[in-house]
Amino acid sequence: MCTSIAKRTHDFYFGRTMDIEYNFDESVIFTPRNYSLPFRKMSTLDRHYAILGIATVKEGYPLYADAMNERGLCIAGLNFPDNAYYPDPKDSDTNNISPFELIPWILGKCASVAETKRLLSSAHLVNIPFSKDIPVAPLHWHIADSDSSIVLENTRDGMKLYDNPVGVLTNNPGFHFQTTNLCQYMNLVTGSPKNCFSSISGLVPFGQGLGCVGLPGDFSPASRFVKAAYLNLSSICNDDEASSISQVFHILDSVSLVKGSVITSDDLCDVTTYSCCMNATKGIYYYKTYNNNQLTAVDMHRENLESNLLKSYSLTVTQQIAWAN
Repeated sequence: MCTSIAKRTHDFYFGRTMDIEYNFDESVIFTPRNYSLPFRKMSTLDRHYAILGIATVKEGYPLYADAMNERGLCIAGLNFPDNAYYPDPKDSDTNNISPFELIPWILGKCASVAETKRLLSSAHLVNIPFSKDIPVAPLHWHIADSDSSIVLENTRDGMKLYDNPVGVLTNNPGFHFQTTNLCQYMNLVTGSPKNCFSSISGLVPFGQGLGCVGLPGDFSPASRFVKAAYLNLSSICNDDEASSISQVFHILDSVSLVKGSVITSDDLCDVTTYSCCMNATKGIYYYKTYNNNQLTAVDMHRENLESNLLKSYSLTVTQQIAWAN
């Protein structure tokens, strides 16, 4: 469970919900240009673009769930169970990359979606777990910059890259189904509906919002995709920073999971543990957590980009209140 969106106003914004039934020791992690990033089957990146996002750090390695780099390229990994498939490594000239390495590899080397496509053209996603205690996660990825948005899925049919004109990703089924499914909602309008039912003259709207009757409201991946796509594509927003980040969070709130609304097969509550909005143009990472609705921000450009040390910011998880008296 998760939803991601890409949106452009004056700047480029990328956001996601992290819908999960547990915490994974996540923090906002800044990886500067000179922090060495080793890869299991490829050479180490001793120098690379600076990266900022949410990750857990294991043995000094940032395992990013979502992040952006200093050039404005963004990636989020979303759950893709039963569909994601990674074969064993191949001994060839192909770049063998594990899913846990994918985000730092792309963001460390690429400045745009176009460069990402070229890098991935010779890549091979393979089944290399981080450790025996951290298996390979079944994921697909939303990758975006200010000009375009794509989805990367690796299944038994191989690696596929899809152009993503709606700027949205959720979970199962695959991306091709999700976009085809939008055809069922072509009747939705933001204004009042016209009477297509019959010639009865008395059929008139009795309130606002009837043009989007039929818009899904449940939490299934297909329904969240439709709702997020509808809101993202119909969004009207001023170009300033406050309006833009507010709009992104409003869209994400519309598909966020309230504790108790979705129970897993293990009898655990699936909740939106955090939501984030990245201003990828300015390098600012905004987030809020399930128990704290106040926004917290980390600015990449207030850090030393040339450092060789990871920097970690623990998430603010208790409710912050601005008292008026």
